[in-house]
Amino acid sequence: MEASFYQANRKTLLDFLPDNSAAVLFSGNAPRQSADAYYPFFCSRNFLYLTGVDFAGFVLYLQKTAGVTTERLYILPHDAMKERWTGRRPTAEEAAAQSGITEIRCVENFEDDFRRAATNGEFDTLWLDLFLHTPEEEPGETHRFAHSAARRYPGLQIRSLLPQLRRQRTFKKPCEIAAMRQAMTVTRAGILAMMKASRPGMYEYEYKAEFDHALTSRGVLVPGFPSIISAGKNNFCIHYYSYTGQAQDGDMVLNDVGACWDHEVNDVSRGWPCNGKFTKEQAALYACAYRTSEYMFSIIKPGMPMASVDQTARKYCFEQLKAIGKLQSYDEIGKYMWHGGAHHVGFDVHDDVDMTHPVAPGMVFCVDIGIYDEDSGIGFRLEDNCLVTENGCENLSASIPRKLEDIEAAMAK
Repeated sequence: MEASFYQANRKTLLDFLPDNSAAVLFSGNAPRQSADAYYPFFCSRNFLYLTGVDFAGFVLYLQKTAGVTTERLYILPHDAMKERWTGRRPTAEEAAAQSGITEIRCVENFEDDFRRAATNGEFDTLWLDLFLHTPEEEPGETHRFAHSAARRYPGLQIRSLLPQLRRQRTFKKPCEIAAMRQAMTVTRAGILAMMKASRPGMYEYEYKAEFDHALTSRGVLVPGFPSIISAGKNNFCIHYYSYTGQAQDGDMVLNDVGACWDHEVNDVSRGWPCNGKFTKEQAALYACAYRTSEYMFSIIKPGMPMASVDQTARKYCFEQLKAIGKLQSYDEIGKYMWHGGAHHVGFDVHDDVDMTHPVAPGMVFCVDIGIYDEDSGIGFRLEDNCLVTENGCENLSASIPRKLEDIEAAMAK
């Protein structure tokens, strides 16, 4: 992604901020795993969306005072000893080139700079990325900073940036869609590799190895999210990460995977029989999901309430399941459909966007049709990425075999 993309994102945010405001975003740090080992660093997606700089311990500072805006990026200083252990740190020149921010300072100056601006009355409202997934979640760096600022500067009003950032991230720019298309070519290669290698007796970790190899050989070192790859009874765990099961003859293989390109994530699910041939019962259930997915891609268009995407998919899939004798009443749909049928993708696999906005051009979300029939031991999902256009929508993952006949043909090669 070019620096102009991040500059435009910051401009939109600064245009939203009222006068006499400051905004602070942290890139984050890797949490400790055990002893002196740490988990791999995963940058704050909102920080990344605004800077393009993917490194721990950095701070973005934005300010609007009397109509004049300030953009400042605080980075870690060069430290030869630490860099021996944890890798080279971006230079000021590199951070400026990536982000388009010209004022780069050392992170050790941030607290003093912030104190000076706050005590001088340069802003009266502080905007922060105040997100907690659950009320029980341990507060992180941003919340600790909010508590500290409230204590030190009691006259300061603290507000959340999340609603505005969600509005911005709801609509993908052309460069984001281009990155998603590129990511999709990699995702396709990974899924095809698994399909072609599939056989009875294959372990889930062997499927994962096929997918990972396809990605790394195309320059994608880490998938967009932890891959879900399962077989047989393990398909009935929606978020399954053990990879220890073995596909038995007649089992369905389920995968929910995606590559990432320029920070943009795909999320695609395919299900297939490990032996390459659908049984009559597998084919009947798969046809229900396929017809539902095809119907959704035929009707999604601007103006449709976002909430109705999931509702419509469930109702249409119910009719398909009813037609083959699986259900009699819509009240029973929860027996076979266990999760929602639509979520946005982008910088996050479940992109943090404004879900109240009606369907509109530039949105990209998943159409996710999952069917789980525990009685027959058949569970799978068919998930594709939907780009909303001016007059309808496009299936970005249509080239990944999804029709029953196409799946069998791909597996036979």
